[in-house]
Amino acid sequence: MLRKAIAFAALGLFLTAGPVLAGTTEKEPQNVHWSFEGPFGKFDTAQVQRGYKVYREVCSACHAMEQMYFRNLGQKGGPFYDPEFKNPNDNPYVKSLAKDIQVKDIDSDTGDVIQRAAGTADRFPSPFPNEPAARASNGGALPPDLSVIVKAREGGPQYIYSLLTGFRNPPAGLTLGAGLHYNPWFPGDLSSSWSGAHDKVPEGGAIAMAPPLAAGKVTFDDKSPSTVEQQAKDVVAFLAWASDPKATERKQFGVGAMIYLLIFSVLLWFSYRRVWRNIGH
Repeated sequence: MLRKAIAFAALGLFLTAGPVLAGTTEKEPQNVHWSFEGPFGKFDTAQVQRGYKVYREVCSACHAMEQMYFRNLGQKGGPFYDPEFKNPNDNPYVKSLAKDIQVKDIDSDTGDVIQRAAGTADRFPSPFPNEPAARASNGGALPPDLSVIVKAREGGPQYIYSLLTGFRNPPAGLTLGAGLHYNPWFPGDLSSSWSGAHDKVPEGGAIAMAPPLAAGKVTFDDKSPSTVEQQAKDVVAFLAWASDPKATERKQFGVGAMIYLLIFSVLLWFSYRRVWRNIGH
């Protein structure tokens, strides 16, 4: 009897979850070329630097990156790495970037919570003190931490780029709730908000995040055009680096290891031929 009850419960769960999963649709991510793709790819330093500026001036208002420290920006392979300063904590530019940000601390004399300029050893600060505060400021939605967002989302950088550039006006017949925005690349089921034909429900979903980027919203120091597409591509490159800051070093090591193994295999083959050349088989 217990086995039958479990089986019926599992069947009921499958039947109720099936329509929801079946109704979830979104457009395929746009095909964008990235310099860091492939075994020989590496990050474009200038692009990652611009991406950090987009994150700091736009994304950090709602999204935290709690796994990132300011010193990571100056480590080898980082956007502000300087070979003169092997220890990223000594990098003066990274120090200046951190100093511009206020973080919470405890006064050692009074025990009171105070604000102070960040240092290289500090994490990127969260824009909200806790989850309820984050939800209250975003219509009940919780902005995800962006530390490893590129690794955490299916489609990786292609998906994040498509999402950031994909906000559209809702098509006629689609009525969204207050504070929601239509995005064809955001997975969702819009059938309950659609008044048109059942076989023509729009792809995508309703996302609580308003379009974060706008032309000219960020001024790049290298005079790069500040279009929505440029901002999106740059910040995605930065988030991809943050998700895997050792990627370039790992790829370089991998290439070196493959070359070593190839040379070793050739030498082994010649050694084999030499050792066994006078031996009958």
